[in-house]
Amino acid sequence: MKLPSHLYLEQLNIPYEPRSFSPETEKGAANVAHVLGFSERQAVKTLIFQVDTGEHVLVMLGGDQNAVSGNLKKAIGSRNIQMAAPEAVKETTGYVIGSIPPFCWQPDGFRTFVEASLMDEPILGVGAGHWGEEIMITPENLVKASRAIVVNLTDREKPVIGG
Repeated sequence: MKLPSHLYLEQLNIPYEPRSFSPETEKGAANVAHVLGFSERQAVKTLIFQVDTGEHVLVMLGGDQNAVSGNLKKAIGSRNIQMAAPEAVKETTGYVIGSIPPFCWQPDGFRTFVEASLMDEPILGVGAGHWGEEIMITPENLVKASRAIVVNLTDREKPVIGG
């Protein structure tokens, strides 16, 4: 099954490996990681946040990670952010929560952030846009495909950008 996310990567000549799992699998990064045989950290969550300016941003974290609120606010540049409602996510991305690909749908100027520690993983799994389909991709190629800004979202002790 060729999805828009696959076609996008192929158009950019970005290598990836499509993987499939049973659509009966319970939702969640940990479950996808388990059925495909990789660590929960490598199963990337794609979260859409809404900023008080009306902007939406994409934030990628490992399946076992949560963003430190202050780091997230600093990276985005606003104190007033919240998770986008499911309807806003669908309207913004064209996808339903659960398998949002981190690339192929963003208009120019859309901001995407990826947690810096994910750059240490050998391979990452991201949603392909259809539950039951996953894309395995290197962190470097994920950044290239998503035009993501690499930031520290999970470690209070380190600066958000750089370091």
